[in-house]
Amino acid sequence: MVCLGNICRSPLAEGVMQHLADENGLGWDVDSAGTGRWHIGEAPDRRSIRAARNHGIDISKQICRQFKLTDFDEFDHIFVMDHNNLSDVLDMARNEKQTAKVKLLLGDKVVPDPYYDDNQFEPVFELIENGCRDIIKELHPL
Repeated sequence: MVCLGNICRSPLAEGVMQHLADENGLGWDVDSAGTGRWHIGEAPDRRSIRAARNHGIDISKQICRQFKLTDFDEFDHIFVMDHNNLSDVLDMARNEKQTAKVKLLLGDKVVPDPYYDDNQFEPVFELIENGCRDIIKELHPL
């Protein structure tokens, strides 16, 4: 899960996807990163922590990190939150196999950045949760 700073959207997406994967016994290892380096080593934004906690998910122990080339090797899928993240990650891809791993979390829509509006964290959580549920249905249909 990738966003710009790895403090708002991608930590939420990591927490939600890991929670849903665990609930469904999928054995997935979910992680998140940012394309920027401003928040490396920090915890997620307190508002993201609160939104996740409101839904029974604890993301408070996550540590923000920057997306790196080895993520293409470590992960089968790389979901990004918006078109800028998509472009930044695709620019790092070294081949078509890596390029094929990168997709927007919401298909053809973006997850808006809630950073500048406290009231957007809950709607963003819901968008992310719906996107994660759709991905699970697509990758592991019942």
